[in-house]
Amino acid sequence: MEQIRNKKGFICDMDGVIYHGSIILPGVADFVNWMIDNDKKFVFLTNSPEKTPHELSMKLERMGLKVSPDNFYTSAMATAEFLQTQKPGCTAYVIGEAGLTKALYDRKIYMNDVNPDYVVVGETRTYNFEKIEKAIELVNKGAKLIGTNPDITGPTEKGIMPATGSLIAPIEIATGKKAYFVGKPNPLMLRHGLRKLNCHSEEIAFIGDRMDTDIIAGIESNVDTVLVLSGVTSMEEIDRFPYRPKYILDGVGDLVK
Repeated sequence: MEQIRNKKGFICDMDGVIYHGSIILPGVADFVNWMIDNDKKFVFLTNSPEKTPHELSMKLERMGLKVSPDNFYTSAMATAEFLQTQKPGCTAYVIGEAGLTKALYDRKIYMNDVNPDYVVVGETRTYNFEKIEKAIELVNKGAKLIGTNPDITGPTEKGIMPATGSLIAPIEIATGKKAYFVGKPNPLMLRHGLRKLNCHSEEIAFIGDRMDTDIIAGIESNVDTVLVLSGVTSMEEIDRFPYRPKYILDGVGDLVK
C-alpha cells in the first residue's frame, strides 16, 4: 500500500470509483483531500462523455468536494482530439449530450446531418429510433462510425444502465460496420491523462472499477493498476479475466486509512 501512496500522481476513473450517479462513495472525500494536502498530481479520467469538465467540477462541489475543472479529462475530449488529428475541419452527426458537442465545437468540429465525415455516438438520455435510422443512413453513405467509449453498461444510483457500447450496437449490426472506440481500454485515454499530469507511466497509479476497460488500459499503458470493488466488478469476477490488477481495494478511501 505504501508503494501506491508514494506515487507522484493518480489517474482515477469516476463512475464507480468516486460516485454512483449523484451519490458520492464512502472514503472519497478523505482520498481527494489527501491528494490535495500532499501535493499529488491527479486527473479524473472518465469514459462518460455527457458532461463538460466545468459541469463535473460543479457536480463534485455539490457533493462537498472542490476540484478544479483542469483536473478532468473525458472521453468526449479524447474523441474530439482524435478526430481533429485524423481530419482537421471535419464534420459529424452526433448522438450524445452537451458535453460531447461542446468538446467537438472546441476542436472546430461542427455538426452535419447531411454528409458528415463521422457519426459519433456517446451516452445520451434522448436516444430514439429516428436517430438510429439517421446514423445508419449516414454510415451506409460513407460516414465513419466512432464511439466515445465501448462500455456496455455503467453504474448509476438506479443501478446498472446501458452505456455507449449498447447504444451503438444497433448501428453496427444494421450497417455491418464496426465502430472505432476512443475511450478506455484504448490506451489513447491514459496517454492523454499522463500528458495532462506531465508524468511518466511509472510515476502514477491508475484507479478504476472495471476489469475490461480500466485495468486492461492500465496494463497496456505500463501503469500500476488499482481495482476498487465499489463499482461494477466483484471479487468473484476477477478470476474470469486472463490478467489481474496490481492492487485490489474496497474503495479509494482504503488508500488513506
